[in-house]
Formats: sequence, structure tokens, C-alpha cells
Amino acid sequence: MDLFYTPEYAKAGDVIPFFDKETGQFENFYLKNWNPDAPKKKVVHGWHRITTKDNRVYSEVPVPIYGGTGSVLRAEGVYHVFYCTFDHNPEVQWVRHATSEDLTRWEEIPEDKFGADGEIYRLSDWRDPFVFWNEDESRWWMLLAARENAPTERNGCVALCVSDDLSHWKIEKPLYAPRANQAANECPDMFRMGDWYYLVYSNYTDGFFTYYRMSRSPRGPWLRPVGRETFDGRAFYAAKTGFDGQNRYVYGWNPTRGENGWGFDSGKDFGRDYKSWNWGGSIVVHGIHQHDDGTLGVHPVESVAGAFKRKKAMEIQALTGNWKMGQAETSCVSENGYGAALGEEIPRQCCIKLRCAYEGNPAGFGLALQVDQAFDFGYYLMFEPGFQRIQFRSGLRMYEQGGQMFPYAVEMERPLELRQGEEYELELYIQDTIGVLYVNRDVAFGFRMYNYSGRKVGFFVSEGELSIRDTAIWT
Repeated sequence: MDLFYTPEYAKAGDVIPFFDKETGQFENFYLKNWNPDAPKKKVVHGWHRITTKDNRVYSEVPVPIYGGTGSVLRAEGVYHVFYCTFDHNPEVQWVRHATSEDLTRWEEIPEDKFGADGEIYRLSDWRDPFVFWNEDESRWWMLLAARENAPTERNGCVALCVSDDLSHWKIEKPLYAPRANQAANECPDMFRMGDWYYLVYSNYTDGFFTYYRMSRSPRGPWLRPVGRETFDGRAFYAAKTGFDGQNRYVYGWNPTRGENGWGFDSGKDFGRDYKSWNWGGSIVVHGIHQHDDGTLGVHPVESVAGAFKRKKAMEIQALTGNWKMGQAETSCVSENGYGAALGEEIPRQCCIKLRCAYEGNPAGFGLALQVDQAFDFGYYLMFEPGFQRIQFRSGLRMYEQGGQMFPYAVEMERPLELRQGEEYELELYIQDTIGVLYVNRDVAFGFRMYNYSGRKVGFFVSEGELSIRDTAIWT
């Protein structure tokens, strides 16, 4: 059983969501990054279609689309795909168009190929076309990852083209050009929910996330949401959304580690936890919901949340600090030090659930994963009220080598409003090396764990009070 789809001998890159009303299921596509050791007879280049009814179980077939990210739609009984291709020396990127009757056999339309204008936009960045029918303007819109000709190199933008026939496109000024990023705003996507329009894009400069912006109009102005402007953390990229008529989902990839494809890895081997991220990995899907103020939250999809049927209450062993073990609640007071406790061994696939609250002003509290009695090496989800965030910290960060490898304070983090006395519902889904934490079914935080497995879950609080209840492992 997989919670998060990982192709055999390969990594899943950008997902192109498409819900087909004809079949009543998602006929998604994705870019496949084959592993270096993949058997040659298994390797089939091009896009791959992954069909799913529940966003967890997929069936896969290759399709003859050879290029980068794009979009799929159906109009007047015909399927259309828009994608991108790349020329080198000089660097030029192109939009391509093909049609199909069955989503499998595609016929390219060579005359529909077009690139940037070279005036508003640079020729070198013109990719990831997202095409949709704009009901407000009664014409087709195409959004693209682009770079405008701007005064500085902070010129990443979302380009806009419009069309009446899906073949002839008029290039317009950028839909969104914040002049903040030194690279194109990749994998643009746009949707409406209620009275709000949402623009989604990814960027890997000054951050490495999928972002969203919101507006009352499809033309903007585009507002940065208060609180969290991303759907997940660093380990969730190139995400695009899909809608089945009732629910909207966001599809991204949690990257693997270890191939040193960028040539950045340290000469000394500290294990895969400290290798650079690969391009692609496993597909992670979040459900999207809307708050009263228009901002967005995410929650586990039903098929993942309902995958586990067996519940085991957790026995907890105190290590340090003043712990009280009760039938309904376990608590620790550790106002002048660090309180630590061990729970059960973590299965290869499971969901760890609990409710927690804190009092006072702790430096941090939370979950330790894959730890033992020493309570050192492992992985830590640290809730930090002073910073209003959750921090992911791996075991090496506890030692001098960690400070040398990461010459900064935070490894990965997610903003989270924390208040003493308030209870937080935690659901942590684990599949082998992947972890995805949901807080209050509203905030997601994904990560990887390579170096340690088969050890236990722990609980901790530093200089404060922590209470936990309903603590269980579901398998």
C-alpha cells in the first residue's frame, strides 16, 4: 500500500492534473525522472499518465508527449495538451500544442508552436503553459512561467496570453510581476473558489516553495495572504491543482535525496539525510479548503486519512522531566530543563495521532521520530511559540557537524500561530522515508527521513509544560 505515489525505478516530477468528466476520474499526467540505475528495458521517456479515483492508488501508462510541464483540457469533444520544449545555444523555450481523441494517441500541431516576444518577455524562459477558459472574459487564457525584461534580475513573472480558438495567441503584459524572484515563476495555475481567485506558482530563488496569491478579480491585484503563503514546506514543489466538481486538490512532489545531481554534496558522507535534494520524488496530494477571510488551508485526502484501520494506544516511558502518566492525559512539567519521553516503535507505514497543548513559554515542544533511549539522533518536529513556527530538525543538528553543515539556525520550518492552553490536533502520516504532518487538518509539513528507521516516537518539552492525549499509532 502506498500513501504517496512513487514510480518504480524513477522519481515523480511535476504533476499535470486533469479531471475527465467523461470517465469520472482524474486522468493526471506527470514528468518522470528515471533513476540512474533503472533497467534500460524499463525506461520509457515522455509524459506518463496516472489514472486515479482516490488520489492515492494510481495506474500508469506512458504517452508520447516529449517536453516539459503543461496542461490538459477538453473542448468540443477533443482533448488538448499544451506543453513546452527547449532549445539550447541560444536558450529559447517554446509552447507546443497537440490534440487527442483518447488521451493516449496525440497529434502535434506544428504551426501552433510559439515563443516569447523578446520585448516584454525574455526568450529564454517561456514554459509550463496552463490553459483554461476564462468565464469572465469569455476566451481562453494561457499562463506561463516567464521572465520579463525588467530593470534588475529579479524579473520572474507569470505571463499571460489570450486566444479565441486555442491556436492563435496574443501575448499580453504579465498577469503577475512582483519583481521579487531571480527565476521564472514556475508551474502557474489559477482557480476560483467562492468570491476569490487564486494564482498558484512555484519558485526556487529566495525560497523553494509553491506559493499562492489571492484577488477578487482574475486580473488582480494579487495579494499575499496573511500568515502562510505556501501549501507546504521545502519538501513540496511544482504543485498544481485539480478539481473534480466538488473538491479541489493540490499535487506536488516530495523530493528524494542522494544522487548529487546538482554537484553540491559534501565530500564527507553523513548519510542520505545530508545529501542535496533530487529533482522529483513522491507525489503528495493535499485537499484544499478556504477560510472565512479567503486564505487557504490544506488537509489530508480522504483515501490517505482512511487508509489505516487498526489503532494501538501508545505506552509512554518517561526519560527526563516531571511526567505524569494518566488514563486520559500524559503531561510533563519541565520549567528549568528538557523533559523527554519515549513511546512505541514506529512502523514502516503508519499514522501517529495525538492532541497536545502547552502552558507557559516553552523554548520548544513536540515530537521526536526514530529516536532511542539516548534521545539524540533522529528527527524532531519542534513547535516553537517564540518564533510562531514548527521547525524540522534532523539529528546531526544537535552536534557540531550540524552547525558546520548548516551555517544557519533553521533546517526547515512552517509558520504556525501558537497559543498557550490551545489544543492542537496532530496527524503524522509516514511511508518509509516520507513524513507528512497535518496540524488541525489545516497546516501541512512534509519531510524525509533516511538515516534512521525502526526506532521509536518520542515527546519533549523544553522549559515549559506539555500535555498530550488520545495518543495512538494507526496501522
